[in-house]
Amino acid sequence: MTAQLASRPATQRRRRRAGMGIERRPGWLAYTLVIVFFVAGAYPLYWSFIIGSSDKSVLTDTWPPLLPGGQFWKNVGVVLDTVPFWQALVNSIIVSTVVAASVITFSTLAGYAFAKLRFRGREGLMIFVIATLAVPTQLGIIPLFILMRQLGWTGTLGAVIVPTLVTAFGVFFMRQYLVDVIPDELIEAARIDGASMIRTFWHVGVPAARPAMAILGLFTFMTAWTDYLWPLLVVPQNPTLQVALSQLQSAKYVDYAVVLAGAVLATLPLLALLIVAGKQLVSGIMAGAVKG
Repeated sequence: MTAQLASRPATQRRRRRAGMGIERRPGWLAYTLVIVFFVAGAYPLYWSFIIGSSDKSVLTDTWPPLLPGGQFWKNVGVVLDTVPFWQALVNSIIVSTVVAASVITFSTLAGYAFAKLRFRGREGLMIFVIATLAVPTQLGIIPLFILMRQLGWTGTLGAVIVPTLVTAFGVFFMRQYLVDVIPDELIEAARIDGASMIRTFWHVGVPAARPAMAILGLFTFMTAWTDYLWPLLVVPQNPTLQVALSQLQSAKYVDYAVVLAGAVLATLPLLALLIVAGKQLVSGIMAGAVKG
């Protein structure tokens, strides 16, 4: 027994040397790639801030400046005076929050049903949901706009919110996550104890689905926040943030320093959301990676 205990550290060291230990640390190549991807992803936003804090003359320079200028708040003032920024900001917050909450709720319910409930036509319905992902969004814009006009919803935020209350991607994403993360035995044990279907979903399905719900909510919020084409068609007079900022380019002369200052302002709420919810996002991604 003593010899076996003494041999365990040596065996663990050999496994770590062979790349089999879970305590293996990333090397310099991994850190280099992370830094390169971070710089490549952050540079467009930084460049927008550089131009947005300067005047329009820097766009004609051979080499753009590396440090911010001193006119950011002046350009922000022009943005606030030119477009209904605060109204558009409130509209975007309402639309993105309602859409994200709705997609999380309905996608989790449908994903749980497709993953863990047995009913006739389940496979066929799931194939139909997946098939709708292949239909281009632009293909349904005209009939959807006609429907919104017949309902009298054009010009209201409901025309932006209702068509995106649930998405095929959200249902498929939650189904793929829940199909393996919840053991069937756990659901059967809850049903044997007398729990109803809704209670089983609430006490078993929802706690297991929280990491995936967080990821889906963040992605849905960002998608709704940055959506431009559909809000441009149905709420041009009561705009969301992206539609309002597009008015900065509607004049004959376009001041790109002001345009990029507005783009930076529109990005700040998303950055704040990612900072606040970053821990949950990383935990959800890691949970999915371990499950896979």
